[in-house]
This record gives sequence, C-alpha cells and structure tokens, in this order.
Amino acid sequence: MTLALTACGGDEDPDAGTNGVGKLTAAGIEKKAKAAAESADAVRLSGTLVTDGQTYKLNMSLKEAGGTGSVSSETGGTFELLRVDDELFLKAKAEFWSHGGDEGDGKGGEPSEADSEAAEKLDDKYVKVPKDDPAYEQLRGFTDKSVLLDGLLGLHGKRGKGDRAEIGGIRTIAVNGSGGAGGSLNVSLEGTPYPLQMARAGDAGTLTLSDWGKDFPLKAPAKGETVDYGSTLPGT
Repeated sequence: MTLALTACGGDEDPDAGTNGVGKLTAAGIEKKAKAAAESADAVRLSGTLVTDGQTYKLNMSLKEAGGTGSVSSETGGTFELLRVDDELFLKAKAEFWSHGGDEGDGKGGEPSEADSEAAEKLDDKYVKVPKDDPAYEQLRGFTDKSVLLDGLLGLHGKRGKGDRAEIGGIRTIAVNGSGGAGGSLNVSLEGTPYPLQMARAGDAGTLTLSDWGKDFPLKAPAKGETVDYGSTLPGT
C-alpha cells in the first residue's frame, strides 16, 4: 500500500522541474531576482506607474545604452521616447505640442493660432530634449534601466512568500512585503529567476517585465526626422 501511494504522487514536490528558488526564504528569492535583473543586458517594461499623483502607462524597451518606447499620461497624452547614450528625443502628435498645459486644471486653455502652426511642424518629429531643460532628467528616467528597476522593484516591510502562479505561461512565486501591503514581486521559477511582475505598494501601479536579455535596435533618428529647439523645449 505504501508503494502504491508513493507511485500515485501523494507528496508531489512543487519545486520539481523548477530552478529551485521556491525553496529559498522570501529574502533569498528577492535577492536572487534583483541580482538577475541587474545582470541582464535588456528588458521590456510595460504597465502602469503612479508617481506624484500622476498615472503613466509605460511600454519601454531598456538597456544600458538607452531605451525606446511610449509613455502615456492622463493629462499629457501619449508620446514616444528614444534615448541613445545621453541624447534624448521626444516624439508626439501635433495635439501633444498644442495642448495648453498652463491653466492648472489638467485641461489647459485653447492654443493660439501661432501655437497650432508651430505644433504642426513638430507632428511626428523627434524633438531633441536639451540637457538644460527641466524635463530632461524626468523624461530620461523613463529610459534608464538601472534607475527604473532600482526604483520599481523595491518591497516594503517584512518579507514573506506568496502564492505560486503563472505569468505569460511561466511558473512564478511571489514575494510580498507586509503581506502584500508593501508590494508584491512575482519571480520566475523557470530558468533564470527574473522578476516578471511587480505590484507596487499603495496601489502605485503594476508592471510586467519581459524579454529579459533580448537585445533590440537602438540608434539616433536621422536629421530629417529631428527638430532641435536649442536650450529649451517648446513651452507646452
């Protein structure tokens, strides 16, 4: 009878066929995941991010040399970002540039005729973001792999193991901070223990991380596709 029960798999090992990180402590799993993230050459990050009262939707491909992708905000519309080393470019439709953003009500006023004409010239063009412009550091942060991962993968409070699940067909195990109130990080149980999903503390967004280590093309736009505004971006 004992042999029969054993053969039926009554005590099946949940870590069978995995990378083994599920057997570690919660702190140990988190450490492995962060080390894997830091060592990866590239990653794709998508989802929502809430910061300073603003909600952003991100879809960015990142590596050490820069990043490319799109960012959407509730008040500012959608724009594309491209960074190659320290050169940062922003691309958007004319509506983005003509959006009156100085009224303080999140809607802005009606753009003047001159503003609309200027915005049309920027439609679907890469506008170089000057390093001296106040927006440079904020926008650059969306394209910086190290900055984003350091800021987004942090848990708060006492660590504990959470549920096992599947994300994109890959088995994962969660590490929670303060029972989930301090954030939740889902780590791959297959292959390299990369972080695959992060639910930030305080409902500050949920992000999916994929394409770990997969390279992607990254080059500055051609001169004909670029507008250089000098020391500052257009006022809006």
